[in-house]
Amino acid sequence: MEIQGHTAVVTGGASGLGAATAAALVGAGARVAIIDLKPAENSGLLSIAADVGDGPSLEAAFARVAEGLGPARILVCCAGIATPGRAVGRDGPLALDRFVQVVRVNLIGTFNAVRLAAAAMQKLAPVSPDGERGVIVNTASVAAFDGQIGQPAYAASKGGVAALTLPLAREFAGFGIRVVTIAPGIFSTPMLQGLPTEVQQALAADVPFPKRLGQPKEFAALALHAVTNTMLNGEVVRLDGGIRLAPK
Repeated sequence: MEIQGHTAVVTGGASGLGAATAAALVGAGARVAIIDLKPAENSGLLSIAADVGDGPSLEAAFARVAEGLGPARILVCCAGIATPGRAVGRDGPLALDRFVQVVRVNLIGTFNAVRLAAAAMQKLAPVSPDGERGVIVNTASVAAFDGQIGQPAYAASKGGVAALTLPLAREFAGFGIRVVTIAPGIFSTPMLQGLPTEVQQALAADVPFPKRLGQPKEFAALALHAVTNTMLNGEVVRLDGGIRLAPK
């Protein structure tokens, strides 16, 4: 689907992968709205504060997008958190609310955005000879497949996002709406930049090629390709330099 002139929503668009994707979409001619827990400052875009895991909050955000920019034909879900913790640590079992919060943001938040965006897309007129109405790009992680010790919540939430891909693509196919998921490896984002420099360097050294951290613009490039390549549907694409995470 063409990007030029269409409305796009990027959740988690205030920083990291989401911010890079929002900028790339603007560069490709889209009207872009960012939805994040905290509104982006000086972005020059429509920035809406909302909780992706809360139904009414996100419904209100999508209504504001439609009113301000028109109904979205492109959705990129980048909102996510990572709270490490073993199922059973030195102090006993992991606090259940810590597990629930990660799943709430990463998995439930993704589904919440998808259900709202797809419901609106289904009512739009097709924009291509193939009958395409919209595209949804979700963000999983290599942790969905190579989950490490201390990542049960994160791996489970991202595994759920990966597992959503095919059933959603099958459900929405009759409406001309595609669903693609990107599973990034180790990327230089604010989440990772909070780690000590030596830890970041060690992580980069584990990437087969290129031996460095991924850059958000590389994620954004793949997200835009997913939007424009109509044959890409129902697939989870690893973007990881060939890395396979060790147990810990």
